[in-house]
Amino acid sequence: MALASVRPATAADATAVAQVQRTVWTSAYAELLPPGAVDGFDADAVARAWADPIAAGAVRIAVEGDAVVGFCAAGPASAEDLADAAGAVPEDASSVGLVAALLVEPRWGRRGHAGRLLVETAAALRAAGATRAIAWVPERDVASRRFYERAGWDPDGTVRTLDAGGRPLREIRVGGTLDLEFRPEPSLDDLDLPLLP
Repeated sequence: MALASVRPATAADATAVAQVQRTVWTSAYAELLPPGAVDGFDADAVARAWADPIAAGAVRIAVEGDAVVGFCAAGPASAEDLADAAGAVPEDASSVGLVAALLVEPRWGRRGHAGRLLVETAAALRAAGATRAIAWVPERDVASRRFYERAGWDPDGTVRTLDAGGRPLREIRVGGTLDLEFRPEPSLDDLDLPLLP
């Protein structure tokens, strides 16, 4: 495996971030998004849309060798993201971060990229004054839910349903500490080894 790292995205990375998004949408999220959602994916327009968050320092990328293999976008959580089912916002709303997107290309999975991205993002949110963070995860995205669970982020009981092009997309809100450290612990599945009796 080539050297892996995480760094803040630069303007030159916008195209690669858009490519990661497209790849994840067409593979890992193919069953979650409406049919044809990626057919109209305009890579140039998506790259331009990432320009402002990248310029604001809200995006970090995972790199292996020379390849951009994943990214994480995060910043302050909005009142809408923090509200409970009754619309109430927690007292600590001003110090809660939001992981808006954390995507790693499936072919680069199980190499610790998502973990490194979350740890570095958590550190940046802490440095900006956040004390905890949340993320919205598609309910049927079991891999992402397990990932956040391993990081100690648990569902808080809040759900929302988005209109994904005529197909309902139910998401659950998870949240947890920003005091994280990267400790890769490969499992037998990660190593593709047979389970010994």
